[in-house]
Amino acid sequence: MRVLMFGWEFPPHISGGLGSACEGIVRALTQKGTDVIFVLPKLATDKGKTNDMSGLTMCSASGTRIGSSVRSVEQVCRTTKEYWKEHLRMEVVDSLLSAYATPEYYEKAYAEYLRQTAVEERRTTSSFPLQGEEVLQLHGGYGKDLMSEVYKYSLAGQAIARANDFDVIHAHDWMAYPAGILAKEATGKPLVCHVHATEADRSGSHMNDEIAHIEWEGMQRADKVVAVSHFTKNLIMRVYQVPEEKIVVVHNAVSRKDAGHIYHAEKPKGEKQVLFMGRVTFQKGPDYFVEAARLVLQVMPNVRFVMAGAGDMLLSMVTRVAKYRIGRRFTFTGFLKGDEVERMYAASDLYVMPSVSEPFGIAPLEAMVYDVPVLMSKQSGVSEVVNNALKVDFWDVRKMADRICAVLTYPALGKFMVRNCQEELKNIRWENAANKLNAVYAELARGI
Repeated sequence: MRVLMFGWEFPPHISGGLGSACEGIVRALTQKGTDVIFVLPKLATDKGKTNDMSGLTMCSASGTRIGSSVRSVEQVCRTTKEYWKEHLRMEVVDSLLSAYATPEYYEKAYAEYLRQTAVEERRTTSSFPLQGEEVLQLHGGYGKDLMSEVYKYSLAGQAIARANDFDVIHAHDWMAYPAGILAKEATGKPLVCHVHATEADRSGSHMNDEIAHIEWEGMQRADKVVAVSHFTKNLIMRVYQVPEEKIVVVHNAVSRKDAGHIYHAEKPKGEKQVLFMGRVTFQKGPDYFVEAARLVLQVMPNVRFVMAGAGDMLLSMVTRVAKYRIGRRFTFTGFLKGDEVERMYAASDLYVMPSVSEPFGIAPLEAMVYDVPVLMSKQSGVSEVVNNALKVDFWDVRKMADRICAVLTYPALGKFMVRNCQEELKNIRWENAANKLNAVYAELARGI
């Protein structure tokens, strides 16, 4: 079996939750004899760390030749957008108009828009020559031009699909769905869309319509949809109208690391540490973590709360902590990576994941690897596979605070949880995910 796989993250290129899941899945698949061509927007400079698996071929979308008919970034985006216009139910258009704006304000805004457009045109034409240029250039990040990158990635994916031999297409998350669809259009091979998260999870009722419609179109055009939990499966059926028989649940897992017990951080005497690690966004529930911290500190003043991560709610969380006058017991680390993450887990007495809507959530499993007890939201996919962690509704901050106090006050409780969770981890393996995915591939390859 040979799989053409599209994904936006793969360590060390980007080592977020999506990247960790992709690496775990690919490693398990290749160990079982499945060959994988993994297409990234752009390969990291440290290529040796990404291609140490037998059966894995890493491929960069950046640098792909797409034909002489495409001459500029603008044309690349326009070509792909024309395809999407035929399939999307809604076209989102930016506007300078805003409520209660005066004509004078609009004139100034329009003049600034023209200035920025001229600057962008000069930038793109200089970085993407118009004369005879047939090579796409991508940076592969999450910048302001993400949608343009997604469109270019899809065209590169189409060209890569035509140039390779494979049995099944597998696209991870919405950024890769357009590439998967165009690859299917070009080759006729079956498409698997893997849902690690949805715009409904990330944004609640304030969804980005363009992203939501790409997700919808990807799931509709896919031959199979893989959900990372039953929680996500139910959401896909309800929000994206995907029939149940089309969805397969494949739970995530956690990779065992040899360094799992190397780090032994020195903790201040008499101080306990409670950790939040993840994007500081609506989906992850950082405001509920702060509210629970405020309640805990009223009865246990020697607890340190750490919020590790970055996101659009970070400033408001800093402001709320200052408002409650708990800043001396609260630490904001910003984004952590590599050894910094491992050391933070090792230094913590409890990990809390108060997510509002979490398709799965690998971080609690990572905390368990470091013998850290876990308190997680019931509104998460990982709660389906872990029975010995503490669970609360994300909105119930009083119960969350009670559970935090209990674990910190009674160390035997935390040790009991860790011991039982370690036993559960033995059965939460990427090998299980690979077995389910291989069964899906075989079914699609047979045309069932």
